[in-house]
Amino acid sequence: SGGLQDFSISRLKSKMPWGIPVPNDPDHVMYVWFDALINYISTIGWPIDEAQFNSWWPGIQVAGKDNLRQQSAMWQAMLLSAKLPLSKQIIIHGFITSNGQKMSKSLGNVVNPYEMIQKYGTDAVRFYLLREIPTLDDGDFSESRMYELYNSDLANELGNSVSRVTTLAAKDGISVHQKPYGITPEDSALTDSFKLNAILVSIWEEVKKINKVINENEPWNKTPEVRREFLVETLEKLFIVGNRLSPFMPKTGELIVAGTNGSIAKVPPLFPRLSK
Repeated sequence: SGGLQDFSISRLKSKMPWGIPVPNDPDHVMYVWFDALINYISTIGWPIDEAQFNSWWPGIQVAGKDNLRQQSAMWQAMLLSAKLPLSKQIIIHGFITSNGQKMSKSLGNVVNPYEMIQKYGTDAVRFYLLREIPTLDDGDFSESRMYELYNSDLANELGNSVSRVTTLAAKDGISVHQKPYGITPEDSALTDSFKLNAILVSIWEEVKKINKVINENEPWNKTPEVRREFLVETLEKLFIVGNRLSPFMPKTGELIVAGTNGSIAKVPPLFPRLSK
């Protein structure tokens, strides 16, 4: 209510002996946030390499919501005082909870990302974090939900559709030459507003439609001549899915794009189904 207030950039050395000394003042050290925030620009050349600094700055900052004051008020004031350009944008994201609780060592509910990657794979973990946790809000991580999404969305829906279609197309000796794909205005707008989870929801709506049509068409029960047109059309749809997925799940997107273009070969299971 009182608006912006001045803040001190130093602390008493008697209370914080390990800080960086204030020039010409042996009784004080630099406030740790004043020191730390300078790393944004010192690491890209300021004030020594001006050409390198100008090639990078101003930039976009990403920080947690508990750093809002430091990033949006203190740091911008520091830049103004140094007559430097302000940050282009500051993205403040929320917290990740674990099964609805704040993660803490005392509760023993801290999630080890390396263990999750080893168990589910990098792209599967990326999928969960980008789809289930909104970029700008709090979100929850639950391994039971991770397991559910892996088997239902990744193994059953995406992996199964790619495997079934490429297996039949390879068997029939189909070759296709897909048109280059560019980002849609809809996906571009959602990206600009950081609604990354909305893009993945949209992609999976398309994956579900593809699966539904495959099940209804039953191409495995038809001759190569009868099913050819259907397989070519479905390969085109999966090619688009692969391109849309690439920014979020790079390895998976690359495999789908490569597997649905040119002389078709069977794509190995993208996400082998897991059992508890």
